[in-house]
Parts: sequence; C-alpha cells; structure tokens
Amino acid sequence: MLLLLSSCGQKPGGDTEAEKAPIPDGVYSADFKTDGSMFHVNEAHHGKGVLTVKDGKMTIHVSLPSKNTVNLFRGTAEEAQKDGAKLIEPTVDNITYEDGTTEEVYGFDIPVPYLDKEFDCALVGTKGKWYDHKVSVSNPVLKVEDGEYTCAVTLTGGSGKASIESPAKITVKNGEMTAAIVWSSKHYENMTVNGVDYKPVNTEGNSTFEIPVTLDTDIAVSALTTAMSEPHTIEYVLHFERSTLKKSN
Repeated sequence: MLLLLSSCGQKPGGDTEAEKAPIPDGVYSADFKTDGSMFHVNEAHHGKGVLTVKDGKMTIHVSLPSKNTVNLFRGTAEEAQKDGAKLIEPTVDNITYEDGTTEEVYGFDIPVPYLDKEFDCALVGTKGKWYDHKVSVSNPVLKVEDGEYTCAVTLTGGSGKASIESPAKITVKNGEMTAAIVWSSKHYENMTVNGVDYKPVNTEGNSTFEIPVTLDTDIAVSALTTAMSEPHTIEYVLHFERSTLKKSN
C-alpha cells in the first residue's frame, strides 16, 4: 500500500523535496483537500483519507466518488505524460453510504511530501485527458483499533478544587473514542462538549460521564455542579496524552 515519493514522478527542480514526516510512524485519519469540484474524497468519507507514516515517509489513501479517474500522478500533468513517468494505479474500494447502499469506486495511494501545504497532483480520466490539481493534507488524527484502553488525562480550569480520575478508561468503537470521566464529586449533573450535553451514566457514587475525546488536544468542556448554594456551570479543559494510551487486558 505504501508508495515511495521517488516512484511517483517527483520532478527535479519542481516541487519542494519531501520533508521528513513531522508526526510519528502510524496510521492516521487526515483531511484531504483539492482545488477541483470533480476531484474530491467520496462523500461517505467526509473529506478524509487514511494517512500512513512509515520510516518518516507519508502516503494517504483516498477513495474517490467513482471510477472515472483512472490514474493519478504526484506532480504536474506535463510530467505525467513524459516517457518513464510512473503513474499511481487505482485500487477498487467498496463504499457503504449512510442509507446502506454500496458501490465500488477507485481509490489511490498518494505520496504526501508535507502537511498543511499544497502540492501538485495530476489526474487522467476515461477520455485520456490529463488535468492539473493542487491538493493538501492536514489535521492528522492517530487511528486506534477498537477496544478498551486507559489514558492519562489532566484537568485544568475552575477553582482547582475539583479533580477527575486519571488514567481514564477509554473505549474505541468504529474508530470513535469515548472516555469515562469520573469526578471527585457526586454533584456534577451535566457536561457539555462541542455544544452537546451529556448526563451522568451512574446513579450512585461520584458523577461519571462518557464523552467523545481526541488525544493530544486541549478539549474545552463545561460542567454543571450543584455543590454550591445554587447550580453553577464551570469551564474546564481536558487533555489526554497519547503517549500514555495503553490497551486494557
């Protein structure tokens, strides 16, 4: 699945030489943006591809909307048509849409020279005409396989009197990560994350919430407590440290 930059026609004196990956080896979800309305990620994947980092080199796999694009080239259309140009061949990807329907489309493994900056990526369709495009890859989020984990978490904000249990229990299901937040008090009645309200999942003991989280990111949350003379909403920040993520036995 991994294609090296040198195999995809990077031209001498053209695009800037690839940088060593600024993120550790691993598999990530990442945003894939293009400058064309006809060249984009399949709608079922919401603008994202799978970014693989190995030995400091990056490659992103993206599924397109159809089989109308038959080859890609990491470079310009002019370079793609030169003798010896090594084109990126498609894979056949099975897509499942939100309504349950399925479809076979073409996907491509595209070498990524750097993050957060545009680079050249040409394509050719079924009619044989090459087109120049600019694409970019950004916002990589480490993908974690489904299962149960623990992870160290820090809490900042508020008066400093409240705390939460660390490490926290983490559940990953279908790629989505949820954390069990156990407060040092039984008086928290609501948490709000990204505008969504969450209620305690327990009826006895200290207040416990299950909320969606992302690793290595400051997560702004608010929590409603009744420990004072009247209910108060307090702002906090949670941070889950990826390097401490451990699979539970």
